[in-house]
Amino acid sequence: MSEHAATPVIPAGRRAVKAVIPAAGLATRFLPATKAVPKELLPVVDRPVLQFIVEEAAAAGIGDVLLITGRGKTSMVDHFDRQPYLESRLEEKGDAERLAAVRQPNELAEIYTCRQGEPLGLGHAVGCAESHVGDAPFAVLLGDEFVDLAEPLLPAMLDLQARTGGIVLAFMEVQPEETKRYGIASVAPAEEGLSEIGEVVRVTGLVEKPAPADAPSNLAVLGRYVLPGHIFDAIKRTKPGSGNEIQLTDAMALLLDEGTPVHGIVYRGTRYDTGMPLGYLQAVVEIASKRDDLGPAFREWLTDFVGTFT
Repeated sequence: MSEHAATPVIPAGRRAVKAVIPAAGLATRFLPATKAVPKELLPVVDRPVLQFIVEEAAAAGIGDVLLITGRGKTSMVDHFDRQPYLESRLEEKGDAERLAAVRQPNELAEIYTCRQGEPLGLGHAVGCAESHVGDAPFAVLLGDEFVDLAEPLLPAMLDLQARTGGIVLAFMEVQPEETKRYGIASVAPAEEGLSEIGEVVRVTGLVEKPAPADAPSNLAVLGRYVLPGHIFDAIKRTKPGSGNEIQLTDAMALLLDEGTPVHGIVYRGTRYDTGMPLGYLQAVVEIASKRDDLGPAFREWLTDFVGTFT
């Protein structure tokens, strides 16, 4: 361990009640659509990606959400505001279903914002949350992926972090050829008594995007983290890494080296990754297919349509 091994660990027992969503990126993969519309507001049928993520946080008992935004992204905050004129028109028409849908975003959580002046990396974006979060543990939810609420992930992560006081990550198993796309963890069996929370492993190391031959496992880091408050000190001590940016992975590796416990939960539920056009389209199709109102007719059309290519 390094000379900073005495870094204080937040005492176990404090369950995180705040979430941070870094959403200041340029979303160049979706240009020109994202030239004027934030990627986080791209619709998955009739709800934007960002709303699914805030719903995920709210369902886990988090009522305070901080959006790390950038230039041209104020519409993300607007989505969670009340719209009295629109609501009154829907009320006059007696459209109770759409009225409830319009009001729902405002009722999910208290939404706050912080501006990241320059896109200097995920670690830098998370560091912008320090004045809002303080020294308490908090969740980080990346703005381009979410899980099926019927198969929750975040509650178990929050419980595990409250138990251990350290860093908690989420993992999914990937094929060997996919390791070069993700941060990959080396792991060991978790301490006794943690298995009741879920499929828990103890993290011994993190490698960013290794070649298949160099990957220590097939466990890839998902865009969900629960972090102790002293991550902010580690971020300040982290030098630019990959892409000349401040990487959150590097800050977490620093704390791991200094003795902060790091655990992960292997997630086997349904995850939607909207960070790439293909994944976004897959999410739209899958969610539309599952809906009671759209699913039957959409699946019938989709089957016929796909049949034209065979």
